[in-house]
Amino acid sequence: MLSKPDSALIIVGHGSTVNQDSSAPTLEHVETLSRRGGFAEVVSAFWKEEPSLRQVLHMIDSDEVYVVPNFISEGYFTRTVIPRELGITGPVSEVSGKKLKYCEPVGNHVRMTELLLRRAAEVAPGVPPSETSLLIVGHGTNLNDNSALAAKREVDRIRETGIYAEVFNAYMEEAPLIAEWDTYTSQPNVVVVPFFIADGLHSFQDIPVLLGIEQEPGLAASQRQVFRQNPHPLRGRSLFFASSIGTEPLFADLILDQVAAFDAIHTAQ
Repeated sequence: MLSKPDSALIIVGHGSTVNQDSSAPTLEHVETLSRRGGFAEVVSAFWKEEPSLRQVLHMIDSDEVYVVPNFISEGYFTRTVIPRELGITGPVSEVSGKKLKYCEPVGNHVRMTELLLRRAAEVAPGVPPSETSLLIVGHGTNLNDNSALAAKREVDRIRETGIYAEVFNAYMEEAPLIAEWDTYTSQPNVVVVPFFIADGLHSFQDIPVLLGIEQEPGLAASQRQVFRQNPHPLRGRSLFFASSIGTEPLFADLILDQVAAFDAIHTAQ
């Protein structure tokens, strides 16, 4: 158990002004880690919600602060937005009298493959992997190059395990398109795992339409149960649709691992 009784932990999420589910996983991880008591303080901060990145340091009493981005991959937000808003200039920064230690995003963790396999098995219990196509879904487009690369990395790792008959990347806005899932999968069962942090606009409102489950975007995930009623008979297959990987409770452990990994690398700082 990681023990930092004199330090604070900030878990940074993107947040949303239009979908309440966007911040839910980050808030849940804050609650989980607060209960465990390993840090003097555990708080959240968001780009699009309160408390904002510019506010959060004023909420903290501790002089040593670990910052862990709750993001799927390195990219614009982890490399530009978060450092700019918090005043971070390197792995260790002095800001307003506090020592900020900037950790790797959770999505970089080596156990991400394990969590994706766990989620896929949970959503389709008793379904033979040897008769199943697994799709890891990202956003795609040039604006999200790093998240697309992260999805491809995970697909390569899962393929190496040989557990599933087929494993593919799929994207909302670039090929291979999730909307064309039935054209490049061949198995009778298809498991779809969104490679997103939260069950927000993309995973539980946009993707169901692209899959063909719904005709138009519905309510937020927290306001309905329909997508938890697997499988969906569709296009001659049994389609299983999972919650986003970032809703996995074990993400809290990965956050702690990123703190421990930071200390292992920067022990002299």
